[in-house]
Amino acid sequence: MTYTARDEWEQHYGEGKGWRRLGEREQQLLAEHAPVPEGAGRALDVGCGTGELAAHLAGVGYTVDAVDLAGSAIARAREEHAGIEGVRWLQLDIERDDPAPLHEAGYDLITLRLVYPFVGDRGRIVHGLGERLRDGGALVVITPVVENTPEERRGIALDEDEITLLGAGWATVERLDADGLAFLVLRGPCHLDTRAVEKRPTTGHSLTGALAVVTDAAGRVLLGRSRRGMLELPGGKTTGPEDFAAAAVRELAEETGLVADPADAHVVTMLVDDSHGVPRLTAVVRITAWTGTLANPEPDKFNRWEFFDLHALACVGDVFAPAALALDAVWPGILPGLPPATSYPIAADQPPVPGEPAEAARLRAAMTQMVIDGGWAPSERVQEALRTVPRHRFAPEANLLAAYDGGDRAVITRRDEAGAAISSVSAAWLQADMIEHLSLEPDAVVFEAGSGGYNAELIAHVTGPRGRVVTVDIDPWVVLRTRRFLTEAGSGRVTAVEADATHGAPAPLVPRGGFDAGMITYNCWDIAPAWREQLAEGGRLALPLEMGGYTRAVTFERHGEVLHARHFTYCGFVRDQGQQARTIPVLSLLDGGLTLRFEHGTATDTTGLEKALRGPRHEVPTGVTMGANAYFGSLQLYAATTLSGFCRLAAHQEPEEGVTGIAKDRDAPAIVGEASLAYLIHVKTKDGDSPQNKEWEWTVHAFGEQGPALAERLAATVRAWDRHVRADDNDQHADPVLTVHPAGTPDDALPAGDVLDKTYCRLVFRWPGRDVVLPGPVERSVADVVAEGV
Repeated sequence: MTYTARDEWEQHYGEGKGWRRLGEREQQLLAEHAPVPEGAGRALDVGCGTGELAAHLAGVGYTVDAVDLAGSAIARAREEHAGIEGVRWLQLDIERDDPAPLHEAGYDLITLRLVYPFVGDRGRIVHGLGERLRDGGALVVITPVVENTPEERRGIALDEDEITLLGAGWATVERLDADGLAFLVLRGPCHLDTRAVEKRPTTGHSLTGALAVVTDAAGRVLLGRSRRGMLELPGGKTTGPEDFAAAAVRELAEETGLVADPADAHVVTMLVDDSHGVPRLTAVVRITAWTGTLANPEPDKFNRWEFFDLHALACVGDVFAPAALALDAVWPGILPGLPPATSYPIAADQPPVPGEPAEAARLRAAMTQMVIDGGWAPSERVQEALRTVPRHRFAPEANLLAAYDGGDRAVITRRDEAGAAISSVSAAWLQADMIEHLSLEPDAVVFEAGSGGYNAELIAHVTGPRGRVVTVDIDPWVVLRTRRFLTEAGSGRVTAVEADATHGAPAPLVPRGGFDAGMITYNCWDIAPAWREQLAEGGRLALPLEMGGYTRAVTFERHGEVLHARHFTYCGFVRDQGQQARTIPVLSLLDGGLTLRFEHGTATDTTGLEKALRGPRHEVPTGVTMGANAYFGSLQLYAATTLSGFCRLAAHQEPEEGVTGIAKDRDAPAIVGEASLAYLIHVKTKDGDSPQNKEWEWTVHAFGEQGPALAERLAATVRAWDRHVRADDNDQHADPVLTVHPAGTPDDALPAGDVLDKTYCRLVFRWPGRDVVLPGPVERSVADVVAEGV
């Protein structure tokens, strides 16, 4: 007897049937190998049936979540154990339902008693349950084994191969006997690094074949656990004049029992590699629709077929090399450490493929609500885009919780050799905020620099059925990935182009009159002329602009040759890799204990600064204080755009080991003079039991002969900020009036304000109160400083 459908289980329990009673030996082993942690513990009983094990665990001190897919089982459990406290009885199909009812903080013990052989997607379920274990927790599987089970009932038992697979990837596996049942205790991370492996050498001169990539209604991919001890995709060699798509459809039916129409089979990539020196050509065939019931018609070749979560593919163990390469062709980046191969993507006319678990829809709705509650998405069209576009499908390597994190966390999708992030899916609130301030109208045509797919699809959704987005990226891998994800889950209204975005979009893709809006999704030290030139008059451009090393997402509006800032948002993005990528001058001091970063791009003469830093330190309290959670990003930007000689001083040692008082791996605003330096830190002046009772004062430290004058100048800047820019409400700090003019604009053609020159443009800042005379710049001699009366 092997039930596969919910109604069979409902009938089983509805007719009063049950299973083998919980034995004394099982209870003893649980007490010995899974005792209740000190201070109580939480357990999850999967496939609880009528609740005998759950009731036992509650009786020994666990708080228990007992789940079963059959409502008749849960009803009987509640009735038969009505007097038991500490158990939540939950009707939940652990394979198919949204796991929202499960305890978010995880479990100390997870049990599967007499249920594991009935699980279909065993690898996925065990991996998912393992991720819910707390540190030190255990997964206990109690199951019949083939050697102790009559032949006619071996469908409910595990053979030795299955038991070996069950334990793969766990740090420790203990196997015990419970009166003929296998009692397995699994501990540690249930991750097994994925490896691309080969089969035995072939006797042919060359190999050609087709692999079918199939997903279910939840977006999970079908893989077979072969008798060779590896995971494989459905597929095989072509026969005679058979085309690749037909071969994939045929092999799918022969190996899994699933049926697909050749019209729903799309060759998306041709892979060229070799097997033991023999050339191999593999067609990657994406199956977009299928029917039938998953089976295992070739048990001599496969143990079973099951569907796997995409984000878990990096830790499933051995995968047949062509299958691993094929998975990466459909979802680039999904698998690490692949063997070399040549890939020829084909522009197949493939429709989007639906499919997501209920959990994704719930998490997307929660993320959207968090963004709305934060005030980042006030318009209905942006809200609807967040609710609709499947963010997780543009970051398939991330689990759903990470993909739909509604906070500040971005999903890193690519790193350079040093480990620095170079491509990501940005935080949802920031994407929503930038899109909102573009003020997009229906049918708008929008330029995006920095691809990935998700942000472009949000924009496409906001602009409606006749809108269009052109997204450009310099990294061919990112463009390939973006195109694949747009094909899998996009609207068809986004065009991905491989090019240096500094030059804007290719001319044939620029609409007459220019783009209605533009968005840059990486940190920009400068503003490329093409972004303004390809923007329609009155159109808006949103980009993360670096000013003194501090980044703000600024929304500009074009009027002639000038961009006028309309909105500022505090943010951070990955850095530019194209023509505008900058190398910031950096000076190391005191044997690497300190570094000076000249974020504006031009280093100041620092001769004699090392000697000054070994001399006395001058301190100037500003009188400006702040409490916990105070926002001072506006002070950083104010100093960076109003002080000549501005730089940032970073510490690489603990404060007590150095001379600055700056926390290790943090930096402070600074200005440099002749063999002199001043920088700004905050010093605690009031302590308390709660954050609300604590207070800090902005204080200037300075070194060198000009240090006192530099300190007074920096202190005056802080006081001016406090009077004219700062607000009690963190969200109400004053922003500058900012205009951006083409490089080469004469000084007399610029408006009044502080000018920050870039390569391609001149930024003019007009801060509130800057008409107030502040101490002038420090000159190169002390005599000049004194003469100015500073």
